[in-house]
Amino acid sequence: MRIDFVTLFPEMVLGAMSHSIMGRAQASGAVAFGAVNPRDFAHDKHRSVDDEPYGGGPGMVMMVPPVAEALDSLAPEPGTPVVLTDPAGRPFRQADAEALSQGPRVVFLCGHYEGLDERVRTLLATHTFTTGDYVLTGGELPALVMADAIVRLLPGVLGDPESHRDDSHTAGGLLGHPLYTRPPSYRGADVPEVLLSGHHGQIAAWRRRESLRRTRDHRPDLFVTADLTAADLDLL
Repeated sequence: MRIDFVTLFPEMVLGAMSHSIMGRAQASGAVAFGAVNPRDFAHDKHRSVDDEPYGGGPGMVMMVPPVAEALDSLAPEPGTPVVLTDPAGRPFRQADAEALSQGPRVVFLCGHYEGLDERVRTLLATHTFTTGDYVLTGGELPALVMADAIVRLLPGVLGDPESHRDDSHTAGGLLGHPLYTRPPSYRGADVPEVLLSGHHGQIAAWRRRESLRRTRDHRPDLFVTADLTAADLDLL
């Protein structure tokens, strides 16, 4: 898979993707990352990529031409998802990461300053997502979050093909169950005995129950839409 970023800060995104699992995924050939800077496609001596908004108001707005030409330079194939990170987009979900991970390529458009000219959305983007109800200084961080969520789903990236199975938001739309490792006791907090029992059936039931409980208590918005069974209701 190939993931490209149209960004004023290529070093920022490529540097972030060179570490840990993302770095290993790139080294293995599972994914290739690239970045192109709209400033390289500016046509004035100051390499301007932004201008004052029509109608007045604070801040500066990124212009369409440098962004469009930067995207064109990547020559995305027809049907390639071109993702704009924007507060007006719909919330990015695990299902979106799964869908985008099925294709050979994704391009992210990262805004900055006060925002992007609306024509970037209407003419260039195929998808518009937000990662939360807050405002950031640029689209790079949300793009990195989404790229990470996509890449970890690619075959071989996590090593164990079962690693995705119990992820939060994956198993029936629930949060994941609590995790423990050594030592069995620390500062008076003990690992639940069932996890030390070796009884796989009881462990599976405990994990499912705690996943249900955690989702119900901490994310009731997810709980009311989760795919629950009669056995789940018995567990609760």
